[in-house]
Amino acid sequence: MFNRPLNIAKSIFFWRRLFAAIVSSSLLTPYFVNQPAQAQEVNQYCQISAAQAQAKEKLRLSALQGDQQAQNQYQELVRQHKQTVQECRNRNWPQVQAIWLRVYPCDIQPGEIDRIMDRIVNRGYNQVYLEAFYDGQVLLPAASNSTVWPSVIRTPGAENTDLLLRAIQKGQERGLKVYAWMFTTNFGYTYAQRRDREGVIARNGKGQTSLYVVDDGSQVFIDPYNLQAKRDYYQMVQEILRRRPDGILFDYVRYPRQAGADSIATKVTDLWLYSEATQQALFQRAQNNKGLELIRRFLSKGYVTAGDISEIDKLYPQEGEPMWQGRTPPPPIEPPSPIAQKAIAAVIPPIQRQPILQSELWQLSVAHAMQGILDFVNLAAYPAQKLGIPAGVVFFPDGNQTVGKGYDSRLQPWDRFPSSLEWHPMSYANCGNATCIAAQVQQVLSMAKPGTKVIPAIAGQWGKNVNGRPSLEAQMQAMRPFASQITGVSHFAYSWQDPEHDQQRKFCRVK
Repeated sequence: MFNRPLNIAKSIFFWRRLFAAIVSSSLLTPYFVNQPAQAQEVNQYCQISAAQAQAKEKLRLSALQGDQQAQNQYQELVRQHKQTVQECRNRNWPQVQAIWLRVYPCDIQPGEIDRIMDRIVNRGYNQVYLEAFYDGQVLLPAASNSTVWPSVIRTPGAENTDLLLRAIQKGQERGLKVYAWMFTTNFGYTYAQRRDREGVIARNGKGQTSLYVVDDGSQVFIDPYNLQAKRDYYQMVQEILRRRPDGILFDYVRYPRQAGADSIATKVTDLWLYSEATQQALFQRAQNNKGLELIRRFLSKGYVTAGDISEIDKLYPQEGEPMWQGRTPPPPIEPPSPIAQKAIAAVIPPIQRQPILQSELWQLSVAHAMQGILDFVNLAAYPAQKLGIPAGVVFFPDGNQTVGKGYDSRLQPWDRFPSSLEWHPMSYANCGNATCIAAQVQQVLSMAKPGTKVIPAIAGQWGKNVNGRPSLEAQMQAMRPFASQITGVSHFAYSWQDPEHDQQRKFCRVK
């Protein structure tokens, strides 16, 4: 009677020993990686240990040579690392750690996207911002690219290669959320070469396009009010969304950045208001004939005079004050009648009205330029939002600043971006330490409406300062006081993290 439990105990002990022996012998298999204890080796930044990263890379290379056992073991380790990083990110701030990535035509080589995504996971990232439209080219297969832009991949024989889809799928297999990162109002040099799109390009009052004011000569900014520009971009966004990225980010949501004294717009001719669609939209903001004529004169000359105001009063004697959207008329004389409004124009001499009207025309012009940017990005984001795919805007925290009576030439109205979009402020200030970077993040948080998802972007490398820019660790530490307000941070860029690998990929020298 008492011997029965003893036999069961012996039996359990036997099977435990047998199981332990089987596991121990299997560990002798080359590159066998089913070792949960080692797979859990991550640091406070959720980075996979060097030993585990090397084991995974050896298995990937063996699998490429047709070793089926290595392939199975590689997939198992990929799965383990996916789980390890996910669990670590759930335990540690920030819960989202993203990296910006550009792929090249050489990345179509077998296994290369796997290698890139493995390295990203190894560094503790759980999101990737993959550049899908940049420098006037789009990451779509050449054989099925219905957009007006050429494909990034133009390698003969690779016309059907969908690197965007491949990268999204390979990232998702590893637990990475892959966002499509796109230039927005910067359509690129190739777009400017199309004769049928000449009227789409933005122009300032000096007759210049952005090709003449941006150093690298490749940035071509468009008129955000132009219907053709909206159609072209909208179609491309739809094509990219067909690959079902986990999100979409809009960069270059602004006008060109200029240098020197031109970096501050102080007069209307500095603004990008001189293409046809933008002008017509501006004229439509007039609410009476006096307002329309004043806007026309201000745009053509850059100012209005007392003589202009006097002439317009005589042209339209039946109207009161010049009016346009957003303008508040002077307080009416009691009773508030049309006769009273005309009396104001008659009583206040044009020479006294001129400074006020000119200042208000300047503010109207700046607001009109900014509104074009806001309308364009809202239209671009609509297809993603309709599908329930997160959309975000990338911006410089100082891109909307005023300097005296002037404005930053980029006219980036990020403080008016809707809270329905993710905010990705490029916090790249460089003052030798992380305090100015944290200050930029704090500035954005202070202006964001409740509920706005703010995910700061910082630039640098792990473990070292670069050109006076603190390490990523130092920058992350400086943002810890905001941990209750931000759950995600992104790092620019993969090419900074691994410049040697980036150069190898760019010139097809991958080992």
